[in-house]
Amino acid sequence: MKLLFISLGCDKNLVDTEFMLGMIRDAGGIGGEPIVLTDDEYEADIIIINTCCFIGDAKEESINTILEMAEHKKDAALKALIVTGCLAQRYQDEIRKEIPEVDAILGTNSYEDVVNAIRKALSGEFYENFKALEGLPHITAKRSVTTGGHFAHLKIAEGCNKRCTYCIIPYIRGNYRSVPMEELIEQARELVAGGVKELILVAQETTLYGIDLYGEKSLHKLLDALSEIPGLFWIRIMYCYPEEIYDELIDTIANNKKVCHYLDLPIQHASDAMLKRMGRRTSKDDLVSIITKLRERIPDIALRTTLICGFPGETEEMHEELMQFVNDMEFDRLGAFTYSPEEGTPAAEFPNQLDEEVKKDWQADVMELQEEIISDKNEEMTGRELYVFIEGRVSDENAYIGRTYRDAPDVDGYIFINTDEELMTGDIVRARVTGAYEYDLIGELI
Repeated sequence: MKLLFISLGCDKNLVDTEFMLGMIRDAGGIGGEPIVLTDDEYEADIIIINTCCFIGDAKEESINTILEMAEHKKDAALKALIVTGCLAQRYQDEIRKEIPEVDAILGTNSYEDVVNAIRKALSGEFYENFKALEGLPHITAKRSVTTGGHFAHLKIAEGCNKRCTYCIIPYIRGNYRSVPMEELIEQARELVAGGVKELILVAQETTLYGIDLYGEKSLHKLLDALSEIPGLFWIRIMYCYPEEIYDELIDTIANNKKVCHYLDLPIQHASDAMLKRMGRRTSKDDLVSIITKLRERIPDIALRTTLICGFPGETEEMHEELMQFVNDMEFDRLGAFTYSPEEGTPAAEFPNQLDEEVKKDWQADVMELQEEIISDKNEEMTGRELYVFIEGRVSDENAYIGRTYRDAPDVDGYIFINTDEELMTGDIVRARVTGAYEYDLIGELI
């Protein structure tokens, strides 16, 4: 039987997908028939969609994908349509009632049941499993890495305790639960043994890792333990809430040679009034303080952040305050998103919701300013010598696409290297920056 697996949303969702693929692989087939993967929806016997609903666009994409795949139930080819992930957790009743073509629904903490869901769906029996959002799925299967094999995401925790007023995640993923360190080390060893050279640590919030299991923040201890794995070259940290960054973590980033001098700080805004309405636990002064401290302790650190434009009640003055902050802080990497009201969150009921046109204008303002900042910063990189992680070759040219320690895959920029040498995806080379173009660098092999 042929299986099409569609994974939507974030890299944390992708880790769940890779575990499900591993469980399906280890099952060896269903009812005596082997299961093979396909990327053709028209020939699939089974389609599994791991959904997202973090913001409106993600929700719309998930719903449209389910409806599009449901059309294949009208012919004999598609025998089972299974929906998992965040949208499944949040809108299970609506999916069951409005899309009868769906044969099985699994919640965010129930994906370990995917093989059983396939069996039930193929037997013609509707099936659903929604475990309480407590603990973690128990999985013994090795992940089927889908990122090319040279880098992989390591999800170190599930859920979140923050309760930001705009965010639905705690309601569909539960409270913060760290993955035990020994499980992460074992998983990391397996990934590196399979060829992974870069581990990207992800969670709704990585900075609090271990506080529920060990009574203290333990991300620095996890980093040190991971760095002992032979063959692992880089460890990259994403989703660090600025108020939770602590001295031992900074010291480890500064001194552990395998930990990238890179940090993702989702700050969302810089106006104290906006931060308070968002339910954030920092002020503008706090943000300036931690950013200054990081740059003093780790001078070559690359800082990434994300911002929300057009939050309810935001004024032109608050927007200008944010623009000034972005100009002053000169983030190395930045993404700006328009506010998306999510039903069930406090912010969706706030007064003074803004027009979409205003949100988009403010988003464009921020990104235009950031383009100027990154252009200047990239020009300053000229002459620097860096390790480069080769991601692929430019078609019909003697040039390769790579990433430096300053670039996370899929969200940051690239460095383009012109060379007649034959390089392979996953190779790590030394290069000298020779120029820049907008968000990307140009370099040459040393």
